Amino acid sequence: MKCLARFVVAGWMLSLLATGAFAQENLDQKIAEQQKAADEAKARQVAGEPAVVAARAKAKELATAITTLKIEQNKAEAAVKDGEGKLPKLQETAKKATEEKTKLEGESAAAAKAAEEAKGKDTEKAEADKAKAAADKLAAAVKALEEATKAVQATEETIANSKKLIAEQPAKITAAEQANTAFQPELQNAETAYAALTKEAIAKQVEVETTLVQAGRLVSFAKQVAPIFSQRCLACHNARTAKGRLNMETFANLMKGGENGDTVVAAKPGDSLLQTMIEDHSMPKDADPLTPEQIALVKKWIETGARLDAGVGATATLITIIPKETQPAPPEAYRVPVPVMAVAFSPDGNLLATSGYREVLLWNPADGQLVRRISNLAERPHDIEFTADGQTLAVAAGTPGQLGEVKFFNVADGALVADLFTTDDEVFAVAFSPDGTRLAAAAADRSIRLFDVATRQQQKLIEDHADWVMDVAWSPDGKKIATASRDKTSKVFDSTTGESQSTFNGHGQPVFGVGFLPDGNSVATSGRDNRIRVWAVADAKQAREIGFGGEVFRIRTTADGMSFAGSADKFARQHNLTNGQMVKQFGPHNDWVYAVDYHGGSKKVASGSHDGEVRIWNAEDGKELLKFIAAPGYKPQVAAAK
Repeated sequence: MKCLARFVVAGWMLSLLATGAFAQENLDQKIAEQQKAADEAKARQVAGEPAVVAARAKAKELATAITTLKIEQNKAEAAVKDGEGKLPKLQETAKKATEEKTKLEGESAAAAKAAEEAKGKDTEKAEADKAKAAADKLAAAVKALEEATKAVQATEETIANSKKLIAEQPAKITAAEQANTAFQPELQNAETAYAALTKEAIAKQVEVETTLVQAGRLVSFAKQVAPIFSQRCLACHNARTAKGRLNMETFANLMKGGENGDTVVAAKPGDSLLQTMIEDHSMPKDADPLTPEQIALVKKWIETGARLDAGVGATATLITIIPKETQPAPPEAYRVPVPVMAVAFSPDGNLLATSGYREVLLWNPADGQLVRRISNLAERPHDIEFTADGQTLAVAAGTPGQLGEVKFFNVADGALVADLFTTDDEVFAVAFSPDGTRLAAAAADRSIRLFDVATRQQQKLIEDHADWVMDVAWSPDGKKIATASRDKTSKVFDSTTGESQSTFNGHGQPVFGVGFLPDGNSVATSGRDNRIRVWAVADAKQAREIGFGGEVFRIRTTADGMSFAGSADKFARQHNLTNGQMVKQFGPHNDWVYAVDYHGGSKKVASGSHDGEVRIWNAEDGKELLKFIAAPGYKPQVAAAK
């Protein structure tokens, strides 16, 4: 029986070993097959690259040809203008030179005759000298006339040639533009084909890497290592502080190393300063060390080549490539109110959205009853915008110095619809374009980002400010956007090209809010200087200013030329922007008024203040209709009786 038992156990062990070997063999085969497919896809991408490179080069050549022709035309027009401006003076100079030459010819002839007649006389030398001087003057006059004549001829020739070019150039420009237009489908086809090859190559490589990670043979930088660095290292190693001159905001910066050379040496953790310092707990400095599991994970990442995941950009910030995590939940019941930084009526006026702590709160503006809590947000929601149909809510939020985000939520149930983008500092404002197809966002990283709402794709990144961008607004026709910044300026940009059109620096203090007037040609801005200032887009010159008793925060402008704004003087006010006159005053609150919104259909104004209070007003008579603390579960402390 013992022999039989040993035989059974041995057989079982052999079976396990065989099964393991078989599984290992299958895994190796799977990886080999996936790698082969990835290599083949990469080869197809490489083979397809010359076609798109050639197409891009031709497209650039065609575009350059158009630009060159237009520059030539502009130069020719300038040459005609310049030449026609100079020609009368040149002609006058030539005329005078001709007259001077004629005059000197007579004088020279007379002097020569006198010199001839004086030969053999006492005056011979004197007359000869006079004749020579007269001849020299004549020679100089002849030369001056020749130069004046040449200048006239050259200018006339330039004008004639330029006019000829101007006459011919439109046809050439049209032909070049037609050639460029005709080539666009070919370029698009080349781009589409190459994009498909690139997508396939990345997808195949991702498959290999996913299998290798699952098998424990590879570590994902984006999914496993970057979250560690983001949470534990970035506070000291970012673009602003960069201790040891090491910036870990991106993979590319990390691999550049710091003042002591290479921070990471691929496949050599023992030679990698980063690994040494996390193992001896000298990094993170003055903080809890990484866990043994985290240290082992970083070491294995280095051992397996310190690779960046396929399809992930080397210059992308860590916060944008790490897995999206659900944000911590807001408090079930608030112990204290939090400042109300944003308020927004739904398009039908039946809901009022207000900012909370890690959430947006939806209220019934008729009775102040809480309708819904929308969570999964960073600490501070700064701005809230409804879509025109009222079904979706866009929220700009942030956790100071750590995270900024814009998210879309379903108003009906609070479900997350889209995580539009994430950055490494707060996002302060969002605004839908008038037609609802685009969204602009303003952030603490000095950027304005423009997105296509349908595809969620970023269309434009504008980085023209020197400090936080606090607010953003669209012109009524959607062709321009205006910004407000902590750098003490407001700017207007072309919403298609991103090119700056004007800069207003009249506040002399940080600018908090911005909005267009109905004609789209003027902008109203609010700021720390206790003013709303109205200025022209064309020349950035101020037309009027409106004074408050304290800092003026975000401003809302309406289609009829009104503004609604809150102030540190504890009031919200309505002004007519065309003449600067105050229409209504709402308040006072008990604290600074940060946010104001107006609903034209119900003629209601909502205001939110630093102490967490929301008030709703009748816009027609300025009377208070309702007030409540926007903090679910909050119970004010009642002072104990003495």
